[in-house]
Amino acid sequence: MVKPRAVMIWNTLVMDRNKQDRTTLGQIALKAKLLISVILCLAFSIGFTQEDYTTKREQMVKMQLQDRGIKDLSTLYAMTNVPRHLFVPENMQERAYMDGPLPIGNGQTISQPYIVAFMTEALQLKSGDRVLEIGTGSGYQAAVLAKIVDSVYTIEIIKDLAATAKDRLRKLGYTNVTVKWGDGYHGWPAKAPFDAIMVTAGADSIPQPLLDQLKDGGRLIIPVGPYNAVRQLVLAKKKKNKITTKNLMAVRFVPFTREKKQD
Repeated sequence: MVKPRAVMIWNTLVMDRNKQDRTTLGQIALKAKLLISVILCLAFSIGFTQEDYTTKREQMVKMQLQDRGIKDLSTLYAMTNVPRHLFVPENMQERAYMDGPLPIGNGQTISQPYIVAFMTEALQLKSGDRVLEIGTGSGYQAAVLAKIVDSVYTIEIIKDLAATAKDRLRKLGYTNVTVKWGDGYHGWPAKAPFDAIMVTAGADSIPQPLLDQLKDGGRLIIPVGPYNAVRQLVLAKKKKNKITTKNLMAVRFVPFTREKKQD
C-alpha cells in the first residue's frame, strides 16, 4: 500500500508537470499569434502603401493635370499608369506626386508632373510614332512616352544617370525604350527620322541636327532662352523642309549639358 504522503508528492509532481506543459504550450501559442500578427501587419502595411501611391497618382492626374486643361486621353492614361515614385530617390518617394520638380542627383531634376504632361500632349503623339528624347534623367518622361508610342530613343549625357535609367526601365518592363549615353545635341542619326523629338533641358537655341532628324510633319518641343533664366517652351513643326515655331509658355529647366571638348 502506497503511503498517503507518497501519494501527495506524486500528485503534486504530476500537477506541476501538467502545469508546466500547459505553460509551454501557452507560450508557443502566444508566440505564434504574435508572429501571425506581425506578418499580417506587414502585409497590410505594404498593401496600403501601394494603394496610397495609386491614390496619390490619381489625385495628381485629376487636380494637377485635368483641372489645368490637360485633355489628351493618351497622355492622361500614361500619367495615371506610370509609377512616378519609382523614378525618384527613395527618400523622395513620398513627395513624388507633389506639384513640383524633385532632385534626382547629379544636379538634375525630374520635371513637375504638369510640365511632363503638357510637353507630352503638345507633341500630339500617335501610337505608331518613333520619338527621340534628349535628357533621360531618371527615365520618367521616357516611360510616359513609352505608354503612348511604339518606340522611344532617349539620350543622357551623364553616365551615372544613363546607366541607372536604363536599368530601371528594363526592370519595370519598358521594352520599347532604348537608352544611350552621349551628347544629345547631335541627336541619334542612326535611328532617325523621328515623328517627334522632346528636349528636357534648356538650350540657347534649337540644335540644327535635331531639326534635320525630324520627319516631314514632325514636331519638336524644347525650352529655349538665356542660360539659367526663364525660357520659352517652344514647339517647332517641320513641313516640306520648312520650320515654324510657336512659344507655348514660360518655364525653368536645367541647362542643356554638352560634352566637354578635349584639349
